Amino acid sequence: MGNTVSCCVSPEGSPKLPSRQPAERLEDFQISTDVSDDNTGPYLQHISDREVPDELALESNPSDHARASTIFLSKSQTDVRDKRKSNHINHVSHVSVSPGPLSKKYSSCSTIFIDDSTVSQPNLKSTIKCVTLAIYYHIKNRLVDSDRSLDIFDEKLHPLSREPVPDDYSRTDPEHKLIYRFVRTLFSAAQLTAECAIVTLVYLERLLTYAELDICPANWKRIVLGAILLASKVWDDQAVWNVDYCQILKDITVEDMNEMERHFLELLQFNINVPASVYAKYYFDLRQLADDNNLSFPLEPLNNQRAQKLEAISRLCEDKYKDLSRAAIRRSFSADNLIGIRCSNAVLS
Repeated sequence: MGNTVSCCVSPEGSPKLPSRQPAERLEDFQISTDVSDDNTGPYLQHISDREVPDELALESNPSDHARASTIFLSKSQTDVRDKRKSNHINHVSHVSVSPGPLSKKYSSCSTIFIDDSTVSQPNLKSTIKCVTLAIYYHIKNRLVDSDRSLDIFDEKLHPLSREPVPDDYSRTDPEHKLIYRFVRTLFSAAQLTAECAIVTLVYLERLLTYAELDICPANWKRIVLGAILLASKVWDDQAVWNVDYCQILKDITVEDMNEMERHFLELLQFNINVPASVYAKYYFDLRQLADDNNLSFPLEPLNNQRAQKLEAISRLCEDKYKDLSRAAIRRSFSADNLIGIRCSNAVLS
């Protein structure tokens, strides 16, 4: 936008002309003042010539664009289809057997079951389970014989504890329970929030996409640790210092944490922005992942106290968004809207 002149006062002021080829010389960056044969005036680039096509946004990194599908959800679909097929076969083979007690609660006309997790206030335990399950599918369903990594994330070269690393550390995929315990320990000791877990997954997928890496048995702990470290500093007002993680992981040094954080940021190209739409997409995709894998959120009957609490939260969010929309309208007031606005009479004393 800095190389061309545009006008937004009226539609007639910005004639849409064919886009020009990119400038290759310094002289090409100058504004053209030549008048064309049809007397349309100097060339002014139309705003649509600067917009990114929708096809490019869809093919972009899901951690940057809300319309792109999350990587972890696509990686989990193979296992989900196998589970559904197996469940169908078991159901058909045991159709004559009397059904057992229902494991899932369903709402009725008299009782409504609802969980306490919302996009603005997710349930901590359930969110960590879903995030670690997403990491598990990343490791399990990575490309065959494709363990692209960097030395800074290799646990053999940079161990997190003094215990000897097994020889087959790079060939044995971790179970979901192991990943959950590792992340749960960090979140519990550092008192991190559920929102931080979602941002951690966003940074993890952004790292894998930007740096073209694979999260594998040899590097998953340090990649997850780096993502948690960065997410806690970006999201939480009172961030956990690197030295605090050294108190949790007794055998890691502050210098190692600083070096890993620096490499992580460089691989992310210092892009730590998480739009609200991307955050919401990851939240709902995590809920879909939980539903596909029978990881139900804790359901409780809706009573008067919980209903009043939900109503208060909803009213608070509505008021917040109304204030933001009013501020946005004031900031983006266009000259096109000046027509019809009456000036108030001045009171002279």
